[in-house]
Amino acid sequence: MKIKKGDLVQVITGKDKGKQGKVIVAYPREDRVLVEGVNRVKKHTKAGQTARGSKTGGIVTTEAPIHVSNVALVVEQDGKKVTTRVGYRFDDEGNKIRVAKRTGEDI
Repeated sequence: MKIKKGDLVQVITGKDKGKQGKVIVAYPREDRVLVEGVNRVKKHTKAGQTARGSKTGGIVTTEAPIHVSNVALVVEQDGKKVTTRVGYRFDDEGNKIRVAKRTGEDI
C-alpha cells in the first residue's frame, strides 16, 4: 500500500470529497486508511460507569476507515499543496524510497 501512517491525504471521492487530513492508521490487508476528520460516523455505546462513578456511553462521533483508492497523497510544490500519485525508486544502498510522481521529489 502506497499510503502510510502520518501522510497528509486528500479525499478525492465520496461525501467528504476535498477534505484533507492526516492518516491515523493504515490497514493494508483491507486496503483502508483511517483519516483524521474524514468519514465521521456516530456510534451508540452502551451506558455504564467508570471506577469513579461517572457515567459513560451515549452517542459518540468517531472516524471510520475509508478505502485507500478514495484518497490521494498531498505534497507541497512551490508553496502550494498538490495531490500526487506515489512511485518508488531504489537508492545506491538498495533501499526502497517513495517518490511523488507529480513533483519527482522523495517523500
